[in-house]
Amino acid sequence: MTSFKTLQLTLALIKPDIVAHPHILNNVTRMILENGFYVIESKRLILTTSQAEQFYAEHKGKFFQNRLVSFMSSGPLWSYILCGDNAISRWRKLMGPTKVLKTVYDEPLSIRGLYGLTDTRNCTHGSDSEENAEREIQFFFPEFNIKKWYETEHDFFRQDFVEFDHDKLKHVICS
Repeated sequence: MTSFKTLQLTLALIKPDIVAHPHILNNVTRMILENGFYVIESKRLILTTSQAEQFYAEHKGKFFQNRLVSFMSSGPLWSYILCGDNAISRWRKLMGPTKVLKTVYDEPLSIRGLYGLTDTRNCTHGSDSEENAEREIQFFFPEFNIKKWYETEHDFFRQDFVEFDHDKLKHVICS
């Protein structure tokens, strides 16, 4: 019997600076798919100031927190549950480093290298650990049951028995 490695889930946010430009949003979506990620769930939403403060509570009191909260609640964003081998580190690599000015030179083909404007308006957010991925997924997708997904759907994704549904903006199990 073949043993398969468990796929990893991570949260990916596409921030308002990208969502405001549909052609760039399409490019970022294409980059996600071309880099072998599965999109398990996707949702377009607008965060309230209170929700943004709650999500970024770890930054409370830092000099950039008010600017970050204001920006994240300034317009629509897309949230995705991404899946793949080493999804957390691979998504963070595709995003590029947070510091956009440095990223433009060090990782020019990353999402932030291509489209980032400032350290706040830097296109994307990604979980930095499995624990944070679980917490962040539950924040944006409270109806999503991670344990149930691993029990009932993981193997279909592991065996690539899925296809991307462009209307639903997520992968679905092949029928």
